[in-house]
Amino acid sequence: MKKKWILTGPDGKSFESDVPGILGGHRKNKIYGRMDCPAALRALARGHYVKQRVFFADEETAIAAGYRPCGSCMKEKYLEWKKLNQPK
Repeated sequence: MKKKWILTGPDGKSFESDVPGILGGHRKNKIYGRMDCPAALRALARGHYVKQRVFFADEETAIAAGYRPCGSCMKEKYLEWKKLNQPK
């Protein structure tokens, strides 16, 4: 039997995929980042984050689902996002 992964789609709903996601995220905080993100790995090692963990096939899907880039592992993209989303 072929392995299945649970990913989050652009509508924010989970679905089964034949391929793993390339980005991880935190459902409650609406953040996405690299799978090797030091901040996420530290949180996971302490037992946090696990129930809120989501996965995305690509960055476009994460953005469409309403997530923002991680300030730790995607610093440049986060700063761009922050600049565009500051109250005026």
